[in-house]
Amino acid sequence: MAVSRVPEFWFPSRPPICGRSAQTDPVTSLFTTRRLGAPQRAALLDDILARIAARRGKPGVVVLDLDGTLMDNRPRVVAILRELAEEWRAKHPQAADRCASVTAAQIVYGFVENLKLAGVTEPELHESGLSFWKERFFRDPHVRHDIPVPGARDYAAACHDAGATIIYLTGRDLPNMALGSFASLRDLGFPIGRVGTELVTKPSFDMPDVDFKRAVAPELARIGNVIAVFDNEAANNNLFLEAHPHAVSVFLDTQHAPDPPPLDPRVQVIDTFER
Repeated sequence: MAVSRVPEFWFPSRPPICGRSAQTDPVTSLFTTRRLGAPQRAALLDDILARIAARRGKPGVVVLDLDGTLMDNRPRVVAILRELAEEWRAKHPQAADRCASVTAAQIVYGFVENLKLAGVTEPELHESGLSFWKERFFRDPHVRHDIPVPGARDYAAACHDAGATIIYLTGRDLPNMALGSFASLRDLGFPIGRVGTELVTKPSFDMPDVDFKRAVAPELARIGNVIAVFDNEAANNNLFLEAHPHAVSVFLDTQHAPDPPPLDPRVQVIDTFER
């Protein structure tokens, strides 16, 4: 998940983490043609589990991004829109009603775009709404609204049960989101806070995600042999293959930043963890 500074984005571009059906609307993703079908996806995920179980010596490591990979943050966005509606209720009642009516299925990639789609057309409200969102989206309290991507919780648990060390490697930053992220993983039932799990966050909000992950990727060899990496940003999938060419790099086709680089042909593409 690439959110490094605070541009006017960070929303899903297609389901299951956003509005339209991935199965019925193939134009919503640049990577749809590479997405594995259900049998192939199940075989890939099972093969990773088999590789974990077959490890001898140093443990296998599975690297999992959070936003857009394990977590669906649409409910976080909806919660902020409803808080914004209350903020605007007295002075902008129509805009407030429109924000309050937005559902998770309607969320798209840009916050201002979400306001426009809801029928909020005034530029001054776009500016104040964006500021309102920035102050909340990247903070611990609102992370509690996130929900798992389908199958993600069970698959993370299966990897851990098979003997993998689970590294949650996220572009969320340590000062503002580490505590909320830990609590969210715990409350949603992901393996966390036990031997064989780690949450690794950016040291600062302003550090670009790709720079952070590029620096961290080689260091993962200190923990064990990286067997698989799951991320929803093509640049991150690519850089992990550079650092760990024998690992399985899996792209979650859920959401991504605008203008992604070409995806390495070795990267596997799925849109859910369901098997």
